[in-house]
Amino acid sequence: MENPDIPELDLGELEANLGYAFKDRTLLERALTHRSWAHERVAPGEELEARRLHNEALEFVGDSVLGLAVADYLFQSTADATEGDLSRMKHRLVSTMMLARVARRFGLGDYLRIGRGEEKTGGRRKRALLADVVEAIIAAVYLDGGYRVASEFVHHLLSSELTEANPEDAAAADYKTMLQECVQATFHVTPTYNVVNTEGPPHHRTFHVEVVFVDNSVPGAGATIKAAEMDAACRAIEQFNLTPQAQAAD
Repeated sequence: MENPDIPELDLGELEANLGYAFKDRTLLERALTHRSWAHERVAPGEELEARRLHNEALEFVGDSVLGLAVADYLFQSTADATEGDLSRMKHRLVSTMMLARVARRFGLGDYLRIGRGEEKTGGRRKRALLADVVEAIIAAVYLDGGYRVASEFVHHLLSSELTEANPEDAAAADYKTMLQECVQATFHVTPTYNVVNTEGPPHHRTFHVEVVFVDNSVPGAGATIKAAEMDAACRAIEQFNLTPQAQAAD
């Protein structure tokens, strides 16, 4: 199936679901456009034109707006939390896993403009791609309506996650710590992390790492090495059922 173009989709319905009507809908269109789609529609060598079409620069802005909106909310709502508590809660709320969950909740994958290669490899379901689109849409709202509106939009997108955020759950979701404790208890070794590959331009890197313990190797990816390591640790925990509860049950 050919990739759907934005005009063929009901962006009005998407705006209704998101709770925000754009004054400049081209911002929303760009936020939904992956670089693979853009590069298929420009001539070779026209990198600048492709960058004007896809959402990577918007992701950069959206990441900052999201981080500030979440940090401000946590500071205002959890006055007794320590700096470490706030940091862990924020890290969890802005994580790839959490943002991908939000993207799926609003059905953003159905609205993406992605290239044929990404379509064939299931790009509409990829966690990293979905998380990037959430950040890009946040940036689009910020550019369209300003920070106050964008902050309220973040609160809308993450409504249940923000309400349920607490230091205890955030600490429990520190996947690297959890994995290390469980691996040491089970295998009597410490997991190690290796950077396998780095993709993308300097302002928009994707790091690929692997976590290794005994004869096991589990991959992970993220916008920073720390995020990639956390993703690998999370995948390892899921793959091998390495949780404190599971260890206790054994």
